[in-house]
Amino acid sequence: MKSYKTLKKQLLRDKEIRKAYDELGPEFELIQMIIEKRIKQNLTQSELAEKLGTKQSAISRLERGAYNPTLAFLRKTANALGAEIHISFS
Repeated sequence: MKSYKTLKKQLLRDKEIRKAYDELGPEFELIQMIIEKRIKQNLTQSELAEKLGTKQSAISRLERGAYNPTLAFLRKTANALGAEIHISFS
């Protein structure tokens, strides 16, 4: 059985896979920041959902990358976590 790192390295040699992986980078980064903020504040997904007026399943989908949130939802999430959103194009 291959390790995750070995498999990832092997898969990323393929140009199409590498391109798709790189394009998802900002999404993965945003998800990681949300999870880290939530955990740092000792909040469960359910507790964060309650602060946002939504269901735990919506937070789960967000954290798995299975949900395409609106900017308004991200703003509410940031506020609930005591954070700010900064958007830029480069």
